[in-house]
Amino acid sequence: MTTSIRHIARLAGTSVSSVSRVLNNSGYASPELRERVEAAIRTLNYTPSKGARMLRRGAPSRMIGLMLPSIDVPFFGILAHAIEQDLFSRGYQTLICSTAENIDHEARYISMLLSQRVDGVIVASAFGSTKHFETLRDAHIPIVAIDRDLPGIADDAVMADHEQGGRLMARHLIELGHRAIGIVGAPAHSQPVQLRLCGITAEMATSGIAPIAVTMAEEHSFTAAYPLAKALVASRPDMTAIIGTTDISAIAAIHAVQDRGFSVPQDYSVIGFDDLPEAAYVFPRLTTVAQPIRGVGEQAVRRLEALIEEQPADRKPAVGAIAKVPVNLIERDSTGPVRA
Repeated sequence: MTTSIRHIARLAGTSVSSVSRVLNNSGYASPELRERVEAAIRTLNYTPSKGARMLRRGAPSRMIGLMLPSIDVPFFGILAHAIEQDLFSRGYQTLICSTAENIDHEARYISMLLSQRVDGVIVASAFGSTKHFETLRDAHIPIVAIDRDLPGIADDAVMADHEQGGRLMARHLIELGHRAIGIVGAPAHSQPVQLRLCGITAEMATSGIAPIAVTMAEEHSFTAAYPLAKALVASRPDMTAIIGTTDISAIAAIHAVQDRGFSVPQDYSVIGFDDLPEAAYVFPRLTTVAQPIRGVGEQAVRRLEALIEEQPADRKPAVGAIAKVPVNLIERDSTGPVRA
């Protein structure tokens, strides 16, 4: 017996029109409905005809989905602007989805992007779970992960070399004579932050040392990092340097050190990661590892456009390649030799 969408609708407990919306990516379908329909499709081993697949793709929409954890965070604001401008120059409109690091928001935005028939998606997911992205993959929509990997889902990923950046931060402080080094950062669940921590600890291990303290906030903000940095300074008088896993964390550490009556870098050296514009304006100016934020965005756009242009109607996701963009140390005024 040939499986039809009526069989799918019956098994999924929904209407034929709802199944049609999911299959054609047209109109709104809740994540829960999509999951039921897709489960029924897998159970019944349903494969749409070639004609149906071509119809589902339709004419290019010239719209690209951009999903980021929060454009309130300066890094993602700069990244979003760079990507939107590059896509605009190539004739695409950008649908920017700021998920507030909420997994339910991610799922709802995915449903919205499907209904808008986007030609591709660039995504920095805040979570390790990828199940809710399967609907994009199953719809044969090209996906490029940015700033972090999305294994099993994304066709490609473009990110700064976070681990090498962590090594650069630690090596710079060690070369200045620091051995009692603490770490403050956020968000703890971030894949890039975890990669930076791996690089920091690996580089310190080559000198026979380890971080004397690691304190991490869940929220990536000055407000969340500042009390952690202040408590770290108060509890570890032997510490001579602080690594901020981001510039925002490092700037919070500078304020914490100064508010306790100490000086940077005379009493404590502080180093960050990102090279946000604020890094050059804070006092003292922040030593940081610079990642080419705009370059990362532009490379992701180029890769996504290539995937859109080369994809066949029945394209299957490829094993993703990860492009790591080099980072470099920007030495300013917030780091110096270890205090006597």
